[in-house]
Amino acid sequence: MGDLKAAGESSAASESLLVGKDSEVDPVLSVVLPTLDEEEGVRVCIERVQSAAETLGLTTEIIVSDSSTDRTPEIAREMGAIVVEPDEGGYGNAYKYAFERVRGEYVAIGDADTTYDFGELPKLIEVAVEKDAEMVLGSRLDGEIKPGAMPPLHQYVGNPLLTRFLNTFYDAGVSDAHSGMRVIRRDALDELDLRSGGMEFASEMIMDAAEKGMTIEEGPITYHERVGEATLESFSDGWRHVKFMLTNAPGYLFTLPSVAFGLLGVLVIAASLQGFQLGEATFGLQTLIVGVLFAVVGYQVGTLALFSSVAADPIRHPSDPITNVIHDYFTLETGATFGVVVFALGAACLAYSVVAWTITGYAAVPPVEWNLIAMGGVVIGVQTVFNSFFLSLIVHHEG
Repeated sequence: MGDLKAAGESSAASESLLVGKDSEVDPVLSVVLPTLDEEEGVRVCIERVQSAAETLGLTTEIIVSDSSTDRTPEIAREMGAIVVEPDEGGYGNAYKYAFERVRGEYVAIGDADTTYDFGELPKLIEVAVEKDAEMVLGSRLDGEIKPGAMPPLHQYVGNPLLTRFLNTFYDAGVSDAHSGMRVIRRDALDELDLRSGGMEFASEMIMDAAEKGMTIEEGPITYHERVGEATLESFSDGWRHVKFMLTNAPGYLFTLPSVAFGLLGVLVIAASLQGFQLGEATFGLQTLIVGVLFAVVGYQVGTLALFSSVAADPIRHPSDPITNVIHDYFTLETGATFGVVVFALGAACLAYSVVAWTITGYAAVPPVEWNLIAMGGVVIGVQTVFNSFFLSLIVHHEG
């Protein structure tokens, strides 16, 4: 921290700590505030950033990425901030537009509605410097949440649950994944591939950083009651985060359900063929139908995992052994040949049953159980052949 502060003090010896976009002095710290009609809170937030800059002794630029219809941009300019106007609306777009213009060695972000006290920025920057972290999150859940600052549904259910999902899917190891107050090194920021335009941007930043193996640390902060009207919609915004996390981790979205359906199908088929009893219930023909359906569904969902790993560009690519083997050795010929073999085996079993039934003068009914399994093989074989052609088209197009 000493070296960073010394650099800031030397660069600020002859000029104000707060620098504009035309200043010849490069800021050490860039603070980005996305704003949408925040005239009630933006002045207080900028004052707190100025106070943090004085505490740190660092030259600082404040970039307000604004899409307001009120006096927010005018107030920000009066306070010495750089105001930019994103090409598109949305939380993520506001940040991405501003990130293209930051000049500081460290970039701090936070909402301009007074919920975050930017006077606490020195704590987070100290963590970043001392622990050599690429990203530091201000943890509200490990810090203090003022009365009325966060609805109980968010504090005790929504945020902890979404954080648990993100940690499970991406191994981020954080306590408050959706805190909006963060500090990130600029060189690390340049490595992130941030695409989201909406609220899911907050999740994407941590997901991509974790997937790239960046060091993510946290520091406790205080979360305050906001001024002005809230713009979050609990359920719709929460679902957008969950949907975004799942679609960018197809291994969890497709592979795990595929394995679960497949194993369950095989177990039910085996139990049905053995006439297994569970209490008063006996596994038989009806449960065999269910088992075959589970196996077919598991196979179909598994192919979706494979398609997504080729056609999409998720943050976390599927890395299970089956997907890796198919990636390494798949060709149209091998896939189609495998499908034809599976289809032929199933069709041969069905043909044998028909022939045997005919020879007996249509008297002896063929074993229905094995015919059901053979039909499942026929379905999987046909799917494999056509899926192989489809996958080949995708691979050729991507290549």
